[in-house]
Amino acid sequence: MQPYEMSLSRAAEAIGERELSPVELADSVLSRIAQVEPDLGAYVTVTAERAREAARDAERELSAGRRRGPLHGVPMGLKDLIDVAGVPTTASSRVRAGHRAQADSAVAARLAEAGAVLLGKTHTHEFAYGLTTPQTSNAWNTGRVAGGSSGGSAVAVASGMATFALGTDTGGSIRVPAALNGVVGLKPTYGLVPRRGVTSLSWSLDHVGPIARTVDDAALVLGALVGYDPDDPASLGAPTTDYRPGPDESLAGLRVGVPSNYYFDPVQPEVEAEVRRAIGQLEDLGARLVEIDIPMARYVQATQWGLMVPEATAYHERTLRTVPELYQADVRTLLEAGELMPAGDYLRAQRSRTLMREEWARVLRQVDVIAAPAVPATAVEASQETITWADGTVEAVSDAYVRLSSPANITGIPALSVPVGHDTAGLPIGMQLLGRPLGERTLLRVGHAYERIRPARALARAA
Repeated sequence: MQPYEMSLSRAAEAIGERELSPVELADSVLSRIAQVEPDLGAYVTVTAERAREAARDAERELSAGRRRGPLHGVPMGLKDLIDVAGVPTTASSRVRAGHRAQADSAVAARLAEAGAVLLGKTHTHEFAYGLTTPQTSNAWNTGRVAGGSSGGSAVAVASGMATFALGTDTGGSIRVPAALNGVVGLKPTYGLVPRRGVTSLSWSLDHVGPIARTVDDAALVLGALVGYDPDDPASLGAPTTDYRPGPDESLAGLRVGVPSNYYFDPVQPEVEAEVRRAIGQLEDLGARLVEIDIPMARYVQATQWGLMVPEATAYHERTLRTVPELYQADVRTLLEAGELMPAGDYLRAQRSRTLMREEWARVLRQVDVIAAPAVPATAVEASQETITWADGTVEAVSDAYVRLSSPANITGIPALSVPVGHDTAGLPIGMQLLGRPLGERTLLRVGHAYERIRPARALARAA
């Protein structure tokens, strides 16, 4: 196994036991970037010399017996919405050309304190306002979409161009690309991870979280990110905890909710089959399956768009009026649509969110987690704009990909996407686990238990 193929947990173990140096790991991953990045387009900026210098610093500290923790010396990517002092934050947009961050974001500062090594900034769908990340190709098939908006981060992790990465999630933008590229993506509880220094799409829906190769890896990264930040108005004062699941934690007695509506209607048959198979394996591990009804299902998409569209337009108000020609056509159209939305619609969406939170809390008192597909379809072709379902219904790709992930953004609950298989074309399929507010450890416990019985998976073959 080459160092770039290692999971975060395995790399941390090898570094801790002095079997691998941070310099060797960084060089291996940078060589991998040079090899496959031209075909995949995951990175906006690669900070190779900065990474090598940070790896040498980590090696000196470790040689002196000063280990900061499991992330020390491990190379990672950051979505190009996340500020790092002196490094461009372009949001993959011409609007931000030439912009360099003046200070570290809260999460970048915490990862630096943990000793992680920055490789560079990964592509996003422009300003995170989309579900495909068109600059980036799927790690399993370069003719397919990467998913968005954290497509660059997911592809970098899936292809060995980063040991882990951070993304942001406003309607599914961590979980969608994680599912489409066969990696793990975690959207934490709203406010658990601070967003200071992270370019906003929709402030009441935005989350920051990890994309990694294993559930254990995601838990390690989450542990470094959490903590109160007085400069983020939504930041929670939640107590710190060890999110890493134990090696033999049982699922005996745990109640897994299986939706009878919404989450399987409609989905591709292969997606449904693989996810239901995975849910059955949770039962084999001791969990008890409980059929549940998803509340207010008919209002989910209207609520999501009713909140996101006006908030995004408000954030971009000045540049939309001064340099509208610099936006990509799809993003500009959405931003201009936000200028036409009545205030009453935004207020109704907020009321709907309040009711939805209450109803989801009621359901989550009946079960410990909910298991469902992460996305209804595997990665579509890069030029594809719609999906036609078996009943003849036609749905826009962006609507399809956001449909199953947005409830967790509206309600603010944590959600985890874990790979559960591939379709007949070899494209990854993801299962989504949803839990109670601040229930990340339970989600990670379930995901880890499932992961233990899955065959080991290699890096994406397209790379």
